[in-house]
Amino acid sequence: MLMFAVVREVRGNELLVWDLRTFQNVVVHTNCARCFFVGDRVRILYNGVMTLSIPPQITATNIQRMSFCPRC
Repeated sequence: MLMFAVVREVRGNELLVWDLRTFQNVVVHTNCARCFFVGDRVRILYNGVMTLSIPPQITATNIQRMSFCPRC
């Protein structure tokens, strides 16, 4: 599964992100959380498993920072 999101918080080995499709917070477990900053737009690849907790939680298999054309 693929999620496009904005980083809201960086915590130890997890990120709190705002899912741009569902408009909800999601906790993302990852070993590379400290590579990202609040406000980064990211593309998150995960296996599709999401907890029913509030907020929901996923484990990322890959996260990439997205860059946008400033004219778009």
